[in-house]
Amino acid sequence: MKQFFKLILKLFPRPLLIKFSYLVRPLLALTLKGDRYTDPIDGKQFRKFLPYGYEHPRENVLSPSTLSLERHRLLWLYLKNETDFFSKQNKVLHFAPERAFYKRFRKLNNLNYTTTDLNSPLADVKADICDLPFEDNSYDVILCNHVLEHIPDDKKAMSELLRVMKPGGWGIFQVPQDLDRTSTFEDDSITDKKQRAEVFGQYDHVRIYGRDYFEILEKAGFIVSPVPYASKLSKVDVDRYRLAQREIIPLVKKA
Repeated sequence: MKQFFKLILKLFPRPLLIKFSYLVRPLLALTLKGDRYTDPIDGKQFRKFLPYGYEHPRENVLSPSTLSLERHRLLWLYLKNETDFFSKQNKVLHFAPERAFYKRFRKLNNLNYTTTDLNSPLADVKADICDLPFEDNSYDVILCNHVLEHIPDDKKAMSELLRVMKPGGWGIFQVPQDLDRTSTFEDDSITDKKQRAEVFGQYDHVRIYGRDYFEILEKAGFIVSPVPYASKLSKVDVDRYRLAQREIIPLVKKA
């Protein structure tokens, strides 16, 4: 199963895979129905999740119903249990909106919700994260997850995120982070797609963030609170929701 999914991920472009996945999702959900694991985003239960990953596929991580991964489910639980995201009136900017969240966030009456991205078909505003068309101090909440690792000038992107966030506002900027690595690694000389995938985990990633990611955000001007939320949950819930035990949520605020 793992090798089959690895082959599919390599053969077909990501946008095409996303469209196809929504056609087969009902069949997958029915086939894998059970009570061993739960997707907290929609509450549906399964005997097994699907494998996912480009270079090193991970077993049992892709939800058959929402197509969420570990990071999506962790973020959902954190927003639901630890913030007022679902109840307070907030102006929200969501970069590269994840399909697992998009329709659910759009339906929330408490949110003035705007999506943005350079390429996503779900983006309300087509924009470069390094040159945003929004006014200063515009948004109460900014979600920007698994975006910065794609951006060559991530410092410029962070400065733009800080600029458009309201004073007192907050955001979550998840990235693929190697907590065993002290410093973030970049190498522009690696241009071959296959080699980049081997080194960075995906061909269109330009760096691997290390433990210094939080310091990088602080240098950009944010107040940073690394939240080891998965470690605060019981081992039973971590397994039931198929979370990454060591993942840390980068919570940022603007003074």
